[in-house]
Formats: sequence, C-alpha cells, structure tokens
Amino acid sequence: MKILLVEDEADLAHWLARALARQAGFVVEWADDGLLAERRLQQEEFDAVILDLGIPGLDGSSVLARMRARDDRTPVLVLTARDSLANRVGMLNDGADDFLPKPFQLEELEARLQALIRRSRGREFGRMSCGRLHYDLGSQRFWSGEEPLALTPREHAVLRTLIQKSGEPLSKQAILERILPDESDIGLDAVEVIVHRLRKKLQSCQVQIVTMRGLGYCLEALD
Repeated sequence: MKILLVEDEADLAHWLARALARQAGFVVEWADDGLLAERRLQQEEFDAVILDLGIPGLDGSSVLARMRARDDRTPVLVLTARDSLANRVGMLNDGADDFLPKPFQLEELEARLQALIRRSRGREFGRMSCGRLHYDLGSQRFWSGEEPLALTPREHAVLRTLIQKSGEPLSKQAILERILPDESDIGLDAVEVIVHRLRKKLQSCQVQIVTMRGLGYCLEALD
C-alpha cells in the first residue's frame, strides 16, 4: 500500500516512514509542505494520506479542501495537535476520514490506516478476496481456499497490490512504485518475471492475472 505522508517535521517523518514500512509493509512517500503534497496528489495515486495540518506552503486544511473539491476520494487521516471537539467535528465536516491527536502510538496509527483503506475499497472486514484467493490483513498471509499460499517477499508484495485493486488495471510502473521502492535492482522487467511466477502459483485459486494492453495487469476471478 502506497501512503503519502505530509509532515514538515523531518525526524518524525523519517521515523514514521521506516516504522510503517517495517511493521505493515507500507510504501511511504514524504512531502514536507502543502504545495508539494498538492502536486504529488494530482500526479500520483495513493491508497491513503497522512496529513498534518500545520505545514508550510499550503496548510493541511487547504490541501484537504482542494482534494475534495476535485473529487479526490483518497482516504485522509489527519494528524493534529488541536484536539477540541469543535476541531474534530470541523475536520470531519471538511472531508477528513479520521484524525489522530499528537502524540500518538504507532500501533493505533497503523490500525486506523488499515481500517480506512479497507473501507475505501468497500471492505469492512480484515480480509480481501478474489475467487478462492484470500488475503488476511491481520496475519498478512495469502490463502488458496483453506491452504496457505507460499510466496516470496516480492511475489507477496505484487499480489497484495493487485488484490487491493482487484478488477482494476495497474501499470507495471504503478506496481513497481508500491513494492520495495528502495531496491534499485528492481525494474519493469522484474515485474513481468514476478507476474509470470505468480500466474503459475495461482492456478488453484480460481483467479487470473490478465494483461490489458496499454493499461497493465488486472487480477480477476474466473467464472
């Protein structure tokens, strides 16, 4: 899952990015001011946004307002030092999906992010499914029916990206941006190789990875 972290405190941002990558497998991109965040949100697709309100360039409230004005429905979790009832109600009315007052515990932030992403994809429960293929968000494991699916870390990352967008095409570049972005040895050709291996492992799952010319790969359930 690809997250945009909008936070101007560099130490906090670096710690959060490392911790969320290590504990939950999130790919975290960082923007330290609102104008940069606004540009990235218009050019890239994210699964969720962690948004601090007190950022330079363009404040967090304005970033949120612009997102919702152009019908960008990406889930937004607001980090705020303002914890009054009026502020919380105001943030929700302005289009925030959730909020977390500073200071906060990493475990709660991670749980709230997971819940927001599940709800945004129409999944209220801790499992994603396509055909006989299931992904348990709690254990972060794939299952073919009742049998666990043996995957390498890179296969796991690619398949997790595809099942999150099941039924929708994802380009190789979009997949690459969501898996191990810090490893320079991974290129678009590597995505092809991983997809080829996954197709063999998914034969019992009643799903297929379809190549859609000019659009990318799409995970679909077999009829």
